[in-house]
Amino acid sequence: MTGGLGHRAARLLAPLAVGALFLAAWEGIVRFEEIPSYILPAPSAVAQSLLVDGPSLFGSLLVTLRITLAALAAAAFFGGAIALLFSRSRILELSLFPYAVILQVTPIVAIAPLIIIWVREPFLALLVCAWIVAFFPIVSNTTVGLNSADRNLLMLFRLYGASPGQTLLYLRLPTALPYFLAGLRISGGLALIGAVVAEFVAGTGGAETGLAFRILEAGYRLAIPRMFAALFMLSLTGIVIYLVLDFISRRLLRHWHESAVAPEED
Repeated sequence: MTGGLGHRAARLLAPLAVGALFLAAWEGIVRFEEIPSYILPAPSAVAQSLLVDGPSLFGSLLVTLRITLAALAAAAFFGGAIALLFSRSRILELSLFPYAVILQVTPIVAIAPLIIIWVREPFLALLVCAWIVAFFPIVSNTTVGLNSADRNLLMLFRLYGASPGQTLLYLRLPTALPYFLAGLRISGGLALIGAVVAEFVAGTGGAETGLAFRILEAGYRLAIPRMFAALFMLSLTGIVIYLVLDFISRRLLRHWHESAVAPEED
């Protein structure tokens, strides 16, 4: 019990200590070298900008977060559905999977302007851009998971006369769940990246302005502490998304899958 608490405390304190040392070194170098804030702001200047500009930046962050979560939900739904189709038809997988790969490896910066032109509604256009970045890990991982069901168990299901639907529900889907959740954790960060890139390409201000435009605006005005504050908020949001998805994954898998079972203490 004590060992488990010590291990969890070490997992929390170790990265915090490294981060504190990094920030202290950053602050010291900036002050010692007298680096101007428009080149490299000190952490104290970034913290001050967070206090001053935090409310306006947080409003923009909510816009970006709405796009991110919508894209992640769409990626989970359509990615899982496409993976199910691929698992049901080998010919369909061989025919369409290469196009999913092509869509994944095409830089979103290159096709985002076309999507924004073709899709007239701004929010939907940004959502499509973020979805394109986020959906492939779910499709790929879930397809592998659905095809990874134990062959002996598949034969056993056939021996007992299980229907394809029963085999899918009681064997293939449980086998694929860890793969799907792993893809979902990857796609969480990619959805945020896709939303930010799409906002960079759109590059328009207004009442519904995402955090990416605030970063561009701060750069144009040489308000570099504010830019770093916005980047910090984006990074923190990405970490929170990953931790939430990781928590959900562990809660779903903790009682039966090895990847989520806590290691035994010596």
